[in-house]
Amino acid sequence: MDQFSAHLDRGWDLVQRGDSQGAEASARRALELDGQSPEAYNLLGFVAAMQGEFEDAVEHYRTAISLDDTYFEAMLNAAELHIHPLGELDEALELCDQALDLAENDDEVVDALLLKFDALLAGNDSDAATELCRHFPAGPFQNPGHGFLIARAFYEVGDLERASPLIEEAVKAAPGNPDAWYYLGLVRDERGDTTGATAAFLRSRELDLGATVPSWTLTADAFALTVRSALDGLEPNLRRFVREDELFVSDVPGVEVVADGVDPRALLLLDGVSAPSAAAHPTARLIVYQRNVERLAGAVDALEREIAAALEREITASFVEPPPASRRGDLN
Repeated sequence: MDQFSAHLDRGWDLVQRGDSQGAEASARRALELDGQSPEAYNLLGFVAAMQGEFEDAVEHYRTAISLDDTYFEAMLNAAELHIHPLGELDEALELCDQALDLAENDDEVVDALLLKFDALLAGNDSDAATELCRHFPAGPFQNPGHGFLIARAFYEVGDLERASPLIEEAVKAAPGNPDAWYYLGLVRDERGDTTGATAAFLRSRELDLGATVPSWTLTADAFALTVRSALDGLEPNLRRFVREDELFVSDVPGVEVVADGVDPRALLLLDGVSAPSAAAHPTARLIVYQRNVERLAGAVDALEREIAAALEREITASFVEPPPASRRGDLN
């Protein structure tokens, strides 16, 4: 193996170990040997994304594509970041369409279609997302995770009949996949199997707790300060419903509350709601679940924004405009 390839291989090995700094060093050594290597820029982009430097990551991916306009992997990597956390959906859709034109097998078609599906759903184009689901290949696939990801897409557009058997198969094929267990819980909940749903949700919760935390994770105290900053930024007519002296942080919802029907991936919980008196409005203590917020945010800079959005949704739903009962997966 030549020195250039050795640096790339070591870089990806360090990525798998979560060592973003070491991986970045390997990528830059590879670039010193070949400054026009799209593979090295793709690795550098992946490392930047790991470190939460999403704009830099996209720039590296774009450089890789400019050096090789058939670089399928870099197109999908860039599209994924354009969808979340950057929210640049038009750019993501354009890259997905470019990738679809280059796809050489069913697995590559599925990879591109799944990202395009996510972009359409993020843009609230449910009709186009539903139509896209008709174009998923039937398989079998080389990537064992594709069956579950297709099942998740079917679930998200409300096609429970297609989603359910694929999710059951995914749990059997990959019993250590917390996402598969979570969606199995959602499917069972939809079908009215409360006991089965709770068992699946608790298994998902257990697996989530065993997952590696991101390299940028905050200490519990620092996270609590971020929560307080998000709370302070709310409009006074919403903030008044939260008892600010009862703000707590936990990793994920406890077994007891999940068994009582709370989503194991809920971002926060308004608990212990006080009864309003003639002179006061109801208030609640606030519990925020750090692991779940971090999973959604994807970077430290996005934490406060996601917490604030979740607070606004939950306070409004609980105290301002109480909605009808919703499925467990909607609680956050």
